[in-house]
Amino acid sequence: MDINNLGVTAIPAITVICLLAAQAIKATALDNKWLPVICGALGAVLGIAATYIMPDFADADYITAAAIGIASGLAATGANQAYKQLTGGGKDAD
Repeated sequence: MDINNLGVTAIPAITVICLLAAQAIKATALDNKWLPVICGALGAVLGIAATYIMPDFADADYITAAAIGIASGLAATGANQAYKQLTGGGKDAD
């Protein structure tokens, strides 16, 4: 796969959208243990949608697009956890 055809701009966009969705879900009564699953699933959907919207994204391979989306969605969860660890936020700082 050629890195120039990856649609590099879509990858951080998927991560940001998943991060914002996770923050919105945290405001609900849903248990936070489901956030990585939700972010991963949302990332997969957005990755596949990016294949339709951006023809160069993942060379129109839906499995690769879903995998990139899942990784981007899970990166949103990881970014949130890294921020909490670096700022000293504990379990109470969800």
